[in-house]
Amino acid sequence: MLSVDYSKLRSLTVRRLIAALTKEGFSLVRRSGSHRIYRHHDGRRVTVSFHKGSQTFSPKILKIVIEDQAKWTVNDLNRNFDHF
Repeated sequence: MLSVDYSKLRSLTVRRLIAALTKEGFSLVRRSGSHRIYRHHDGRRVTVSFHKGSQTFSPKILKIVIEDQAKWTVNDLNRNFDHF
């Protein structure tokens, strides 16, 4: 488990998260309503709720996406989000 203060990432937008996922090798595999499902070649899957590109996430949702689904490390976060 990461020791991350997700409140620092409160300004993270959907567009920026998707750009980071794409940069890390995730690709869009399907859409289901307002949800976009991204898959990595190693089998990881991330579901992103996409209503508006400028939408931000709650710390709880960020924790689920970053730790549970993408399984990113602190190094991954530092590489993708400069203000982290």
